[in-house]
Amino acid sequence: MSCLNFVLFIMLPSGYPDCLCLSKHSMKLLENSSFEALSSRLCVETGESRILGRIESYSCKMAGDDKHMFKQFCQEGEPHVLEALSPPQSTSATSPSQLGKSSEDGENPLSDKCCRKTLFYLITTLNESFRPDYDFSAARAHEFSREPSLNWVANAVNSSLFSAVGEEFNSLGPELWNAIDQEINLQGCDIYSYNPDLDSDPFGEEGSLWSFNYFFYNKKLKRIVFFTFRSVSVLSGYGRGCLDNELDMELDDEEEMDGFTEDRLGCSPYIDFSGFTSLTLILTAFIIQGLLIARTSYSKKQDTAKC
Repeated sequence: MSCLNFVLFIMLPSGYPDCLCLSKHSMKLLENSSFEALSSRLCVETGESRILGRIESYSCKMAGDDKHMFKQFCQEGEPHVLEALSPPQSTSATSPSQLGKSSEDGENPLSDKCCRKTLFYLITTLNESFRPDYDFSAARAHEFSREPSLNWVANAVNSSLFSAVGEEFNSLGPELWNAIDQEINLQGCDIYSYNPDLDSDPFGEEGSLWSFNYFFYNKKLKRIVFFTFRSVSVLSGYGRGCLDNELDMELDDEEEMDGFTEDRLGCSPYIDFSGFTSLTLILTAFIIQGLLIARTSYSKKQDTAKC
């Protein structure tokens, strides 16, 4: 999105405005070098697929403008009104709040709902993470799910990434979950997933093999860790540019280091003028000429002194 603001359309009760304007910078991305390193190591190319994704941490603390936009998103005085979510993708999963409930209760369990404030955080995280390539303005509560347990999510993630990365994930997995735990305190999190329909799925392009989008939300820390990865077929060509760019950057770094080493060892007696501009060359010529004139003048003075 090229504009500074985007419009968020969401189904609201009567009395709400038809659209709400939210700043695209509502969520602050928190720097985490461990996440960056892990994301890079997990983005690999196997024989038949490419693995693409990232792990990011966002602050949910709202400043003045954010509070104003949140008030627009939520009905005044009712930020904790519940929105119905979809059941988790696993049909065999049992939500913790369903334990002890009979099938005669007739009501959706609390685990399949979230307040508008949480929904605001989830949608805004998506927009911040995927901008400007994707717009989640039309996201609805039913496209999100609350996951039944950390163990279930960890097993699902580990299974997907192990099938892609291979044996290396045996050592990478514990490092991955330890980094996430240090950032967000997993035991204090509610875990949500984004499971859109094919029309609005950012990973629904041709060649997509699998994908997951998990939000680890720690209400006490006011922070969300967004964990998103996907596998695409190498035949689709999607994601080739990202891997090529990373390879080019690595090669450039190696070339710069090789050039630096040669200069330090004195292996290159010539000056490379290929990167100089015309003005730089002219100035260099004047400086060299000035040095030669000064040297000649100094030599003449020395000869006169000897006489």
